[in-house]
Amino acid sequence: MKIQNVKGGYDYTPQEQRIRNYINDTLRSIFERFGYNPIETPILCYYDILSDKYDDDADILKEIYKLKDQGNRELGLRYDLTVPFAKFIALNKNELKMPFKRYEIAKAFRDGPVKAGRDREFTQCDVDVVGIGGELIEAELLSIFDLAFKELNISIVIKYNNRKFMTGIILESGAKEEDVASITTTLDKLEKVSEEEIVDALLKQGLSRKDIQELLTNFKLSLEELSEKYANTSNELIKNGLEEINSLTNYLDNLGLLNVCRFTPSLARGQNYYTGNVFEVYDADAYITSSIGAGGRYDKMITNFIDDGNSYPAVGISFGLSALYEILKKRADFSEKSNIDFYVIPMNTKIESLRLANILRKMDYKVDIEVMDRKVKKSIAYADKEKIPYVIILGEDEINNGKFKIKDMLQQKEIEISFEDIEKIREII
Repeated sequence: MKIQNVKGGYDYTPQEQRIRNYINDTLRSIFERFGYNPIETPILCYYDILSDKYDDDADILKEIYKLKDQGNRELGLRYDLTVPFAKFIALNKNELKMPFKRYEIAKAFRDGPVKAGRDREFTQCDVDVVGIGGELIEAELLSIFDLAFKELNISIVIKYNNRKFMTGIILESGAKEEDVASITTTLDKLEKVSEEEIVDALLKQGLSRKDIQELLTNFKLSLEELSEKYANTSNELIKNGLEEINSLTNYLDNLGLLNVCRFTPSLARGQNYYTGNVFEVYDADAYITSSIGAGGRYDKMITNFIDDGNSYPAVGISFGLSALYEILKKRADFSEKSNIDFYVIPMNTKIESLRLANILRKMDYKVDIEVMDRKVKKSIAYADKEKIPYVIILGEDEINNGKFKIKDMLQQKEIEISFEDIEKIREII
């Protein structure tokens, strides 16, 4: 037996996992500041629920991990957190108050290509709202993107577009309705491959060179130019799509977010369940070239899923933990930081040292104790190597005097503290 991880799955050392926990904790804090509630959904799903909204040749179906249980039922591992959320609403709609705002930080799986920031077993950090239409809530979600990446100290560009508008433009070019999905997928690659490759692909999809040229010209225009060009259009998809984009742009302008948000008319997002505005987030420094966050409006998924005659408009965003980890792990402030605040070295005072450590832990400090009976010099060398900022050497003299010294490893100085005034540590540390 060869001992190895499955391709696209990884072990993380304590130092690496601390970075991942930091990302999760930062995002969780922000989600809750915006009033979103935590939920948890199962990893295992019935395959027909995962595949219901796709054609048999859809790329996402090729990436689903499929399996059967002992009852021979077809199951799959969830590939994102959106479909399980739709199922959650369907099963719990009678107990939930609308609008319902949730977040979920959990594992998902895709049997797809592996590269930096894109794994086969990965953690998604999703925020969704069901029961609210319009662009105000979309602007709030993009505000979450902005604040989250600022707190993570990652410079970003948020691209946004509208699927109605994009579909309308494609149909206007002479495309057949059944070809819209494949043409949309092709156009979504406009910023990733050469124009010649796009033209060749569109020719194979049945468009003439003249129609292709008109299509590509449209996708090079600004939002202002497109709004002027189609001001009097009778195409309802173009009309409604532009109204939604302009409404969102107005919110972003008033929130001061247009410095990070960029209208991108070729942006489609991969999933066909999107019905309105869509978003993708990119690392402005291009350390990771694929998207590091994404989302959009999907008004029909939950509505069709429940199919009880009511409407369930929904919109959400997602952060990719693997991509964020790849960006943050190269930073020195993470690699040089210990998870421990205090390292207590007992000198024939193991019980007293444990008692002191527990007092400090109750004060919300992270404390480790030397338990290997190493000499003081070796213990201090260990603390220095592990970059633990503060060391306490606790001997019988310290116990008898009712005072102990905290060694500041960075400043190379000592601070004396009385056991009776141990709360003073908060003023010093």
